[in-house]
Amino acid sequence: MIDLYTWPTPNGQKVHIMLEEAELPYSVHPIDITEGAQFEPDFLAISPNNKIPAIVDDEGPTVEPYTVFESSAILLYLADKTSKMVPPDTAGRYEVIQWLMFQSSGIGPMFGQAQHFHRYAPENFPYVVDRYTKESYRLLNVMERRLDHMEYLAGDYSIADIACFPWVRIHKMMGLTLQDYPRVTEWYGEILERPAVEQGLTVLEDEWIDFSDSQSAMENLFGAPQYLRHRS
Repeated sequence: MIDLYTWPTPNGQKVHIMLEEAELPYSVHPIDITEGAQFEPDFLAISPNNKIPAIVDDEGPTVEPYTVFESSAILLYLADKTSKMVPPDTAGRYEVIQWLMFQSSGIGPMFGQAQHFHRYAPENFPYVVDRYTKESYRLLNVMERRLDHMEYLAGDYSIADIACFPWVRIHKMMGLTLQDYPRVTEWYGEILERPAVEQGLTVLEDEWIDFSDSQSAMENLFGAPQYLRHRS
């Protein structure tokens, strides 16, 4: 059994989907990041970067339950554990890893900042909004060019697609449109129809709220000073 510590964000949904695709049994432990649960000592013991998701696998590679944090690392771990969603050959494996890193270093951070300054910033910063909007569109262009001659990002459906999908799913929250990206739109629609994806998106879906009007939630999500200091 895998214990899943998560919340319904794009990074959490990556792992929700992968667990469903891999048909692994798991138990959900909600970590309400709007209430600061990500800073609790018990959670920090398994996710030292105070970010969701994290997993604890009681059938992992060690005698003791095995902990993995960081969503892309979890995707790789689950792919290796089940021999699913990543090819066994070196060339195919690294094709997937490259596009997984594309999400980790590009899609996630840039889309995340675009959403933040579009929806949650206390003031309007036109330069910043424009900067992240343009970069987000540049990344969509990268995906469009890739998908123009590939069904999926690394050829076959893989953890690279699973990683990017939840971020593309929230494009409207960033003020983006997919109108000029027909292949990205087609790719998105095909993934959305997968039964495992549909199921993964239901995990804690009723817990999601628009926290932009909650000062305490904003502090917990975007930097509460009392949590950022080192505690001996």
